Amino acid sequence: MSFREWKFIKLGEIGTIITGKTPSTKNEDNFGNKYPFITPRDMDGQKRIVDFTERYLSQQGLESVSKQVLDGISICVSCIGSDMGKVILARTKCVTNQQINSITSIKEDYDPFFIYYSLKPLKEYFHKIAGGSTMPIINKSKFSQIEILVPPLKEQKAIAHILSTLDEKIELNNKINKTLEDIAQAIFKHWFVDFEFPNEDGEPYKSSGGEMVESELGMIPKGWEVKSLDQIADFLNGLAMQKYRPKDGEQGIPVIKIKELRQGFTDNSSDLCSKEIDPKYIVNDGDIIFSWSGSLLVDLWCGGKCGLNQHLFKVSSKEYPRWFYYHWIKLHLDRFINIAKSKATTMGHIKRQDLSDSLVVIPDESLFGKANSVLSPLVEKQVELKIESRKLSELRNTLLPKLMSGEIRVPLDQE
Repeated sequence: MSFREWKFIKLGEIGTIITGKTPSTKNEDNFGNKYPFITPRDMDGQKRIVDFTERYLSQQGLESVSKQVLDGISICVSCIGSDMGKVILARTKCVTNQQINSITSIKEDYDPFFIYYSLKPLKEYFHKIAGGSTMPIINKSKFSQIEILVPPLKEQKAIAHILSTLDEKIELNNKINKTLEDIAQAIFKHWFVDFEFPNEDGEPYKSSGGEMVESELGMIPKGWEVKSLDQIADFLNGLAMQKYRPKDGEQGIPVIKIKELRQGFTDNSSDLCSKEIDPKYIVNDGDIIFSWSGSLLVDLWCGGKCGLNQHLFKVSSKEYPRWFYYHWIKLHLDRFINIAKSKATTMGHIKRQDLSDSLVVIPDESLFGKANSVLSPLVEKQVELKIESRKLSELRNTLLPKLMSGEIRVPLDQE
């Protein structure tokens, strides 16, 4: 197939362009649990298809913005402010807010997934063409005039299939990881909070009359001990990485901040730091990272080698396996979040004393061995799948612009 068959097409020619609208928030009856109401907050840059939203509309809410309803498969693009350029697919009847322009009622000549992938790399371009001095914006008219390069439908589908195959594997990995996380948390709570680990006869310890003794945490199994979080792990605070920028001619490495921790990877907007920083401030795949300021969260980092910024702890231990302190931090996380919210400052945080005040229980050596044999493989599998997903994402990001520009052609079956 000749490259001459590729054509520049305006987005307005692909389908109907709709700018979203928020139903009146003064009427609570406009909101419910029936129809997804998509905002940029629902577009995290990692998922292709919106499967749930923070807010939903009622039938009344949908009817109040009937001209803005999307039905069938639609492509939604955030077009205002710093969130500009986020893209997601919607496949059910829904509404977006006014920050989003959407292409709906897509014509048969165009594959929605191909159009989605065509728009994904255009974030910088959107910011470049946006009008507005204080708040950059791409209005419906300007959005409709944006052109993308489009091959014949058969080639569109072939390209979209390649990219979708990679994304589907990433999505499957994410689902498996969520299941592994839920299983591990359930086992951890059952054994270390409810004390229903299997006794010598395979029966749940506490409810089967296992011997309990008094402790700082109340009644715990005999032979167990109580320690604090900062006694079972080291919490290394990061550096103010703006002081450690790459030297002239040095490539540097990305910096992990709260944004990167939340999204699970670094990107072109991430700061860089010198590779020559103290090695203990280098974060590697599988490290436990805990943000103690602002948005408090803890995660298994698998976004590659990077530098640890301030407001983040790298948590490690020479004595205990990572699943142990990881799940104890997660167990205390809601309390930490409440402590941070109670601070009078604009950015809530916790202090090291809060780590000392957070108690954990340590089982006897025999049970610890059993728990480790169950929980350690779950964490290892999570790390393995996260690394695989990152590599698949990197492959997709490399292929995407080359496929969309025609630099790489997809072999098609002969007619």
